[in-house]
Amino acid sequence: MNDLKLNYIAGEWVAGGTGIENRNPSDVSDVIGVFAQATTDQLEATLEQARRAQAEWAAYGIERKYNVLMAIGTEMMQRAEELGRLLSREEGKPLAEGKGEVYRAGQFFTYYAAETLRQMGEAADSVRDGIEIDVRREPVGVVGIISPWNFPTATASWKIAPALCYGNAVVWKPANLTPASAVALVEIIAGQDIPKGLVSLVMGAGGAIGQRLVESPMINAISFTGSVPVGKGIAAAAIQNLTRVQMEMGSKNALAVMDDADLDLAVSLALGGAFGGSGQKCTASSRLVVHRSVHDQFVDKLAAGAKAMKVGHALEEGTQMGPVVSEQQLNDNLAYVDLAASEGAELVCGGQRLEMPTDGYYMSPGVFVGTHNDMRINREEMFAPLACVIPVEGYDEALHIVNDTRFGLTAGIVTTNLARATHFRRNAQSGCVMVNLPTAGTDYHVPFGGRGDSSYGPREQGRAAAEFYTIVKTAYISSGVPA
Repeated sequence: MNDLKLNYIAGEWVAGGTGIENRNPSDVSDVIGVFAQATTDQLEATLEQARRAQAEWAAYGIERKYNVLMAIGTEMMQRAEELGRLLSREEGKPLAEGKGEVYRAGQFFTYYAAETLRQMGEAADSVRDGIEIDVRREPVGVVGIISPWNFPTATASWKIAPALCYGNAVVWKPANLTPASAVALVEIIAGQDIPKGLVSLVMGAGGAIGQRLVESPMINAISFTGSVPVGKGIAAAAIQNLTRVQMEMGSKNALAVMDDADLDLAVSLALGGAFGGSGQKCTASSRLVVHRSVHDQFVDKLAAGAKAMKVGHALEEGTQMGPVVSEQQLNDNLAYVDLAASEGAELVCGGQRLEMPTDGYYMSPGVFVGTHNDMRINREEMFAPLACVIPVEGYDEALHIVNDTRFGLTAGIVTTNLARATHFRRNAQSGCVMVNLPTAGTDYHVPFGGRGDSSYGPREQGRAAAEFYTIVKTAYISSGVPA
């Protein structure tokens, strides 16, 4: 049995009340480790210490903070090969994606390192004589972070980095499916020049540790990425303490393929957007809205591309799509395949569990045709390597279908018509719009978020993060009115 991996509580690595096994979804015989589950008493202790650490950290000079964040990011990028392999081993995404995620996560820290030196206030004259006004941002306090398993390092980093940049303390509860990546990240952070207890790792079940975290009056803000039902529960709990909340939740992203599209490009974008990360991305394009005049040709090319994708062990060279993350996720995916059939959709290819040399949670990428936007498979987030093609007669219908969802995270169009692309960019009702690009893939220096059930609260990433992680203070200074 592997050694127990510990929580980081109040600045110390400690065991919890119990432990859980973490197994490789590419090969379930591979036990990555046993990870401690924090107790509620440990959570309370780390919250107390976080409040003290936050006050100390806020008093650090900006260059000292810069050095800490830069060191974290630099080490992550230098160790992208090692940590990316660990990430892929426990989450299931191909090794190239795992390494890329860790490297990009490091860039979040180096970006926010630079932001520590760019925190400028504003000065203004009062409408009253002899009074000047100073407007600046101050830390919100102790931030509770609840992150998902699909991007275990990147999502956590784009929350932790700005929280530290703006002077806050962090109490982080990662997903229990990917604890190894969480421990690795906190080990890097803990090795820096930071106050004891500034960043805490509390692994545990969402219904116990997560719920206690969001209900705590010692938490000043909560940043969450996960499902809509859990997000609504967090919001309901947080409002009892008037805790500020930022949430990224579900999606049902659409890629519109127009009659003037470069079909080879459109197919490439659809394959990457729908099946990258085994479809387990909040930005995945699970709805493919295709002009009827190019529908059949597009479907033929898409099906051929899906059949040609190499599904395999995440760490094997050449793997294009790894397993899904867990047996429960695989069962949910296969249930959606059955649902699609019951709704009248035709499965052109894939959508089946695969037997591989190692025992894991493998399935083939699936393409459905004969679907319409009222089907449940086009209304609900499946989080699966399944794409549904919806035929439309023209651009206006395509735009309507793209917008006809309770979600609104990303939306894309493939077209060579500039006027059409411009109209879509302005009228697609989503937080991110992609023109001739996959719906999955965003930059770290600009805002990220959606509309409707996809997001709630201020945007993440870029300078927009300051809106969540800081509080504005307006100070009035009298210099004395001349006699």
